[in-house]
Amino acid sequence: MLNKNIYISLLIPLFLIFPANQGRSKDLVNEEDFNIEKMVNKRLVKFKEISEILENKNFELKSLKKMVQSASFNYTSSLGKKYPSIDLSASGLPQYLYGKTYNSNKVNTKSSQFKLNPALTIRWDLINPTRVPDIDSAQKNLKIAINNYEIKKNDLIQEAKSRYHSYQKSIAEVNNATFAVDLSDKSLRDAQAKLEAGIGTEFDVLEAKAQLARDKQSLEEKKTKKEIDKISLKEILNINLETEIEIIEEQKLLGFWNHSLKNNIEKGIANSFSLKNLNLQSYIKNNQAKIFENSNKPIIYLSNALTSSFSRGSTLATEIDPKKSASTYSNTISLNFSWNIFDGNQNKNSAKAKESESEADIFKYKNLENVLKKNISETYLNLRKFEKQIISTKKEVLSTTESLRLARLRYEVGISTLKDVLTRQKELSNASSKNINSIYNYNINLDRLERLTFQSINTDCLINKSDNKNQINPLCDY
Repeated sequence: MLNKNIYISLLIPLFLIFPANQGRSKDLVNEEDFNIEKMVNKRLVKFKEISEILENKNFELKSLKKMVQSASFNYTSSLGKKYPSIDLSASGLPQYLYGKTYNSNKVNTKSSQFKLNPALTIRWDLINPTRVPDIDSAQKNLKIAINNYEIKKNDLIQEAKSRYHSYQKSIAEVNNATFAVDLSDKSLRDAQAKLEAGIGTEFDVLEAKAQLARDKQSLEEKKTKKEIDKISLKEILNINLETEIEIIEEQKLLGFWNHSLKNNIEKGIANSFSLKNLNLQSYIKNNQAKIFENSNKPIIYLSNALTSSFSRGSTLATEIDPKKSASTYSNTISLNFSWNIFDGNQNKNSAKAKESESEADIFKYKNLENVLKKNISETYLNLRKFEKQIISTKKEVLSTTESLRLARLRYEVGISTLKDVLTRQKELSNASSKNINSIYNYNINLDRLERLTFQSINTDCLINKSDNKNQINPLCDY
């Protein structure tokens, strides 16, 4: 089985080629001078903690949580339509009446009165054809909001994992580039030593210097890429850009994928939140069509109206009696009926429009289903491709390592040229880079399959350890 520390295993034979230049390597490693303050503020980011960090810190997910909360309140609000409504009103709190009446043939009168007219009305819809589909739609909207949260969360987790792998890859690329600089530095020292001994040429020294300059430039580019990837990882995890982060996991295989393509497609379609949302949206539009259709059906409701009046003072009297008071009340219970018989076919046509939208969602579902099948198949085949690349590039690294060792031995005894050594150096560096890229792409596609199918990554390459016939992963051979 391929060792989890595959990159280390690939580099071990490289260091056997020549004694490491401790002083040179130390200078390269310590090029960035971290002060005590930065070390104190350094944060360790683990791959398995990505989901937890995102759920607690990502602003997009926090926003979607509020949307779920809003949909929940809307659903709870719609449930209130099952219960009676109570309205309390008053025409004055209180109401004061003052006036005088002048009559040529009668006695003049005056009015001065405080009055309070509270009314309590209770209404309970016994039969309301729009109530059930309206509540049902609110419930489905809540499920859509929850699904949208899950979709965004899973997308962000996959993107964060991708950036984590990219940062790991950049670290491995910097290590590979640093090793290439060390190789070129040794080649330059060997060329200069041979020139001083009179058995080398100035051309070899110039060629070695040129190769060293190219490798140093490549190293600087890799370091820049590493910093960019680090910033990108901080951004999605909502970590302050001024905070130093550190990852302890070296680049390695996440695991193995032992699920068949057919099973991947079946699980991906069955577990897709996007497909579930399309079904829910179609259902909601059918409910909206029912609401429009039922708007022209009768509503039967029970009502109870309690009205009362309290007054103090006199009205239309010759003399005002401020102590005079009066009160009245009445209570009316009734069974009521309302029916919007004709509205110019507005509701009928609106219902047809919603039915057409619902049918459109059916075609959207089929289209998205085909897209999912295509994405799952493509990712699955890419994963298998990169499995083979990992194996082949590992062999290439081992082969080029040995070629470089032999070329260096031939150069030292004078039966080969420095150019041959530099060519083998470049081949080794390229082979190591290809292996790093293969592991990176393998892990990216592994995460993508997990996201698309909602199935788990296997930690063992065998489906059944006791049955080697179930070995379906070529990486089991390593």
